Amino acid sequence: MSESSLAELLRARGLRLTAQRQLVLQAVLDLGHATPEQVHTAVREVAAGVNITTIYRTLELLERLGLVTHTHLSHGSPTFHAAGEDQHVHLVCRECGAIDEIDPALLRPLADQLAEQRGFRVDVGHVSLFGRCSRCANGEPE
Repeated sequence: MSESSLAELLRARGLRLTAQRQLVLQAVLDLGHATPEQVHTAVREVAAGVNITTIYRTLELLERLGLVTHTHLSHGSPTFHAAGEDQHVHLVCRECGAIDEIDPALLRPLADQLAEQRGFRVDVGHVSLFGRCSRCANGEPE
């Protein structure tokens, strides 16, 4: 999203584009999938005075604005990514922490079966599966 588009979106909601908000959004875009701590590290390279509380509040605001979304990929902090990305399923390696993405269409048969048998509607664009990546399963070094 361009700086002017972001500024317009914020102004329409009675907010202004601060340097911190712009830096946080840019960090999420640059990192792809990032925890608040990773965003904080990236932002501090440019603006050392930004604290972690500001990062969390800004991420919450950006999510309310529909610019970022989060998922839980482990027991730790949520992981944020740009909301405009195609929906995808996360494959998370429990050993090395690697994150891969697959097309949610691969889960459609399971989602359809759950809907039919249980009446449960799966949000397949917001799914994380945990296991071992091929490298760890084959004993290859990271």
